[in-house]
Amino acid sequence: MQIVPSPNVIGAKIQGVDLAQPLSDAQFQQVEAAFNKHAIICFPKQRLSEPQMISFARRFGDVEKIFLKHYAHPHYPEIMYVSNIKENGNDIGHADAGRVWHTDMSYTARPPRATMLYALEIPIDNGKVLGDTLFSSAADAHDALPFETQMRIANLRAIHQVAGRRARTGTGQQDQALRKEQPAVVHPVVRTHPHTGRKCLYVSKGECEGIEGMPKDEALALIDELADHIIDPRFHHTHRWQLHDLLMWDNCTVQHLASLDYQWPQHRRLMHRITVDGTVPV
Repeated sequence: MQIVPSPNVIGAKIQGVDLAQPLSDAQFQQVEAAFNKHAIICFPKQRLSEPQMISFARRFGDVEKIFLKHYAHPHYPEIMYVSNIKENGNDIGHADAGRVWHTDMSYTARPPRATMLYALEIPIDNGKVLGDTLFSSAADAHDALPFETQMRIANLRAIHQVAGRRARTGTGQQDQALRKEQPAVVHPVVRTHPHTGRKCLYVSKGECEGIEGMPKDEALALIDELADHIIDPRFHHTHRWQLHDLLMWDNCTVQHLASLDYQWPQHRRLMHRITVDGTVPV
């Protein structure tokens, strides 16, 4: 096993591992330590069946079933299709995923520890691979704040809603009936990572609608200020997909954004997505 860190503040590649085979406890400890340290891990050139992907994900925690049930794999409800492919005029998977900077499922009481994406088809145009995924470190963003700002926001709690501002500004309209089934939740503006102890900013423009005990205008201004700070290029890492990459990221430490620079039907993209449950409520 070879762990190759990226030159950025987050991200690493792990080579010499075949995830189709069960990892020994010692191997898994290495992988988990690298994941906690680097927040984004890529395993290139994997050949995984659905049960093998699910089995690997379960080493990190309970595997969740996504609330957008109509995008679930017909035989493995733990897997969601992330895809722009259409059949009979309908999306087979979540085509709108990642349109804005966010951390997955912050609108749940116990957001996922990790998200995994496995690349089965990637869009290519004239030999160029499209569909990069951009990441930014919410932990390094917190550490870069002035001390006075860190103290000011340390005990604040933000309101997260899946049918929030993102859904009312032109994206997220699809699947609104299911979105409305998810009640709003409240999470700390600054999360303490359960495995590393690092402080991480935990707000996004798309899903944070307010801050407890703060006037709406003031709260939204602060949320926007912190959200813009999180995505400063100093904290970025870009994943450029290759076929059969298995990519996983830490939803407390990072936020992500899809480039969405490809179009159906000339470009096809198909990913299997799994989310691993958080160990404790935020």
